[in-house]
Amino acid sequence: MPNDPLPQAVETAHALYCRLTGQSLPLRFDRLRLWSDFFQAGFTIEDLQWVIVYLQKQIRAQRRNVGALKLRNLLAPDRFEEDLHISKVRLRPKTTATFAPPPPPPITPSPAHEQHLREEAKRVFQRLRANLRRSN
Repeated sequence: MPNDPLPQAVETAHALYCRLTGQSLPLRFDRLRLWSDFFQAGFTIEDLQWVIVYLQKQIRAQRRNVGALKLRNLLAPDRFEEDLHISKVRLRPKTTATFAPPPPPPITPSPAHEQHLREEAKRVFQRLRANLRRSN
């Protein structure tokens, strides 16, 4: 098919892969098949770039092995799909632009209320002391 966009997409994707990984791999039949399967699975060149950059960050942080960037490993449909989804997972919820209003200022109790609280605390303390004396 002369108007088939797949060969051009494969060449573009392979060139991007080589550029991002610093490799120089010839586009042989077995690699053409990997790329064809990649595109038939519905993945895009943007997905490829996203996952390669993600994997490179993971490798630098020593959370992934460099073998994750091997073409055969990278383009395995199940693995690629999982890496794509994991790379987009949010570990923290989005922050909203709205802010909660500041808390109301503390209420200062009246002198009479403070006296009532002191007397109540004394009664509780006296009961506790009496209970402790009885248990000894």
